[in-house]
Amino acid sequence: MPNIKSAKKRTRVIERKTLRNKMIKSNLKTVLKKADSETTPESVTYAIKRVDQACAKGIMHKNKAARKKSQLAKKLNAAKA
Repeated sequence: MPNIKSAKKRTRVIERKTLRNKMIKSNLKTVLKKADSETTPESVTYAIKRVDQACAKGIMHKNKAARKKSQLAKKLNAAKA
């Protein structure tokens, strides 16, 4: 347990950020599963939007985000054909 005032504040800030990251990650996983099972244009578009938001917040690496978006687009195109 930190004794210094600034260290105490950092632990509080880290807890808030961790909670936010967990919420975004959990929602992202749910959206990706839904997009994989349904593969409708609306669900894929929404999933891509969420992936971009996670990438912008630093929760997901940009290369992983690009890979996920590519995989979603590939599944959508396969479902259309």
